[in-house]
Amino acid sequence: MKLAYVSVPGRGATDALLADVVADLEKQGLRLAGTVQSNLQREGRRHCDMDIRILPDGPQVRISEDRGELARGCRLDSGALEQSVVQVIDRLPGADLLIVNKFGKREAEGRGLVPAIILALELDIPVLLGVNNLNSDAFIAFAGGLETLLRPDSEAILQWCATFHSKQAA
Repeated sequence: MKLAYVSVPGRGATDALLADVVADLEKQGLRLAGTVQSNLQREGRRHCDMDIRILPDGPQVRISEDRGELARGCRLDSGALEQSVVQVIDRLPGADLLIVNKFGKREAEGRGLVPAIILALELDIPVLLGVNNLNSDAFIAFAGGLETLLRPDSEAILQWCATFHSKQAA
């Protein structure tokens, strides 16, 4: 199946791995759609700013809300995420691969980037996702047994991507 995911323990580790993979895939000339996340630490703050880059060429979108140092709970700016989803969907036709930085809380609820994931699979575009432990059960239920768990290293992910890219190039 053309649905794979990776999970790396540690705050921001999956984001960093997927960003490295995206850089390699861009060097190979793949046409990418989706999102990669960067987490920007701010001096004197325990919460980072979360930005996503809409693939392939931007823009960069802040998806976190600064609710103050003592705020608890979700800091996701749902409006910014939903606007980003529209841009991802618009860029899907002609893409070689959809990358979703995280199957998160919104996706677990059936929202967020779920429409882009479904459309990509309908268009026969492979999908690579980051999944954290908090939402892994929801992702497994969503995928319905059609998912492939990849080793959390660039080589394994790039090999999986190459199985589809080499077929398209042939």
